[in-house]
Amino acid sequence: MSHSTVPRSEAEATTPVPRPATSDGAGTARPRESPRRRRLSLRLRYRRDRVLLLMTLPAVALVLVFNYLPILGNVVAFQDYDPYISDNGVVSMLNSPFVGLENFRRIIEDPAFWSALKNTLVIFFLQLVLYFPIPILLALLINSVIRPRVRAVAQAILYLPHFFSWVLVVAVFQQLFGGAGIFSQLLRQNGHDGLEVMTNPDTFVFLITAQSVWKDAGWGIIVFLAALASVSPDLYEAAAMDGADRWRRMWHVTLPALRPVIALLLVLRVGDALTVGFEQILLQRDAVGPGAAEVLDTFVWWNGVRNQDFGYAAAAGLIKGVVSLGLVLAANKVAHLMGEQGVYKK
Repeated sequence: MSHSTVPRSEAEATTPVPRPATSDGAGTARPRESPRRRRLSLRLRYRRDRVLLLMTLPAVALVLVFNYLPILGNVVAFQDYDPYISDNGVVSMLNSPFVGLENFRRIIEDPAFWSALKNTLVIFFLQLVLYFPIPILLALLINSVIRPRVRAVAQAILYLPHFFSWVLVVAVFQQLFGGAGIFSQLLRQNGHDGLEVMTNPDTFVFLITAQSVWKDAGWGIIVFLAALASVSPDLYEAAAMDGADRWRRMWHVTLPALRPVIALLLVLRVGDALTVGFEQILLQRDAVGPGAAEVLDTFVWWNGVRNQDFGYAAAAGLIKGVVSLGLVLAANKVAHLMGEQGVYKK
């Protein structure tokens, strides 16, 4: 009998194989890795990943130029900024008078700012309740379709409005629900009053929520369908063998698989709470009035671009950015408490 076929004793089978010692022959511990070796290791990692690093350089440059470099312009919020001092914006910032917190004091005392903040939060909470769950429900519905061709056609139809501009979306709703739209004409032909949806301040928040759902629900479906595609079919088969029907499989298998994605998108949505659609609302602001349609983005645009009060508008934008950052950190903390990763790990 060969040596490889001799059975080991029970003691040998249960005895773990000893690992190589971390000390030298004299029993002394090995010295720590020298800084030179660490630098060499970093150099080796760079040589290994240099192609990937070169590929990411354009993206990093774009982020630095368009996201981080403009942060320096927040100094305008503490100035009485005058862009006409010089043709160079940097020179104008250096020569504009410094006013400290005067712009922030004006914002706190401005009722229009608080009205815009109220409208922003109302629109955000309504869209969070009505718009956010719709892509999840549509993804579950499309995923339950057995025939791949029907699933692809339904996904394409729902995804198509995402490519429409807000000008086209508002025009479509105007043709359908406006005072001279199709539904108003049908109601008048049958002896009823026409619709006043596009110019009614009381229903404006529901109007822009419906527009957002029609335009961007298909975009959210893609993310959730990708998460559903990663679920192993063995889980559904095991649940079916245990007697789970369709609803129980969705509750105990599908939704837990979607929970990390839902938590991540919810954190990002909360961080974007104060940005509720500048172009969409600006196109319809005059139709319903600033009392119902003025949000923080249009407030900044109106005071900065139209009224040329750049320092005041920059202060309002800085407040919005700080609050949005706080909302992201708070929502991410809640995601960690729920056991999810969120935007970043602990």
